[in-house]
Amino acid sequence: MGQDEAAAQERATTPLVETDWLEDHLDDPQIRIVDATVQIKMWPFPRIRSGRRGWKRAHVPGAAFTDLRKLSEPGAPVYAFVMPSAERFAAEMGRLGIGPGVRVVAYDARESMWAARLWWMLRAFGFDDVSVLNGGWGAWSREKRPTCSEPCSYPPATFEPRPRADLIVDKEDVLAAIDDQSTCIVSALGRRQHRGERNEYRRRGHIPSARNVTAWEILDRRTQRYRSREELEQRFGSVLEAERVITYCGAGIAASSAALALHALGHRNVAVYDGGLVEWCADRNLPLSLGE
Repeated sequence: MGQDEAAAQERATTPLVETDWLEDHLDDPQIRIVDATVQIKMWPFPRIRSGRRGWKRAHVPGAAFTDLRKLSEPGAPVYAFVMPSAERFAAEMGRLGIGPGVRVVAYDARESMWAARLWWMLRAFGFDDVSVLNGGWGAWSREKRPTCSEPCSYPPATFEPRPRADLIVDKEDVLAAIDDQSTCIVSALGRRQHRGERNEYRRRGHIPSARNVTAWEILDRRTQRYRSREELEQRFGSVLEAERVITYCGAGIAASSAALALHALGHRNVAVYDGGLVEWCADRNLPLSLGE
């Protein structure tokens, strides 16, 4: 294995970069910084807005912007964020300048879930040299690091997708996993949604047997960075002992953040249920459980 390949493999196993590292590498011609912010509120009804306006006001110097709403597969509900075709994804990544020989650093202005979604999507299409900025735009701006308000872009590239089917599961896979002792299902939704006290997806409750590790609890409330390894291990607990883990949420966004945390802890058999409760709750033949 060559030195460059070994370095890329090491980065793939440590999916987070810190703000000081990124500031030191702003002039690296091989870095592609991408703002993936989406503004969304689910209660009392879905309200979704692109983060492009915020990116135009201020962003990390050099950062391009991708709209994950438009990147999702056409024809699906806008709040479902369905995985796009390989061709559609490759075209957008190429426009962003993502291709062989570059390293991607994704960030957002929310709770790093959207950056984690882009991280997961890139990996699902065979691109491993991608990291998430720990703490995102919030940490970057609080630390008064350099910002830019000028439009930024990178030279177009050729992105060659190599889909990995094992990183994505559908509702049939999840249904089979409910009684599979070797698989642990993780709900990354908030506690009230998981217990069925809130109804944001037309039916209440969670997928039977699912463990609740919310995407918000794996972040430090003050810094919005992912918690330390020890704290994450404590929160996931016995989930880490499962041979396989499937994460889900409403539409695969918070689930991607949970998947990133599990990957950072060294678990190498994690998949995201892309349809989430948007799809699951729409099929009244599929079971739901209330409570913990």
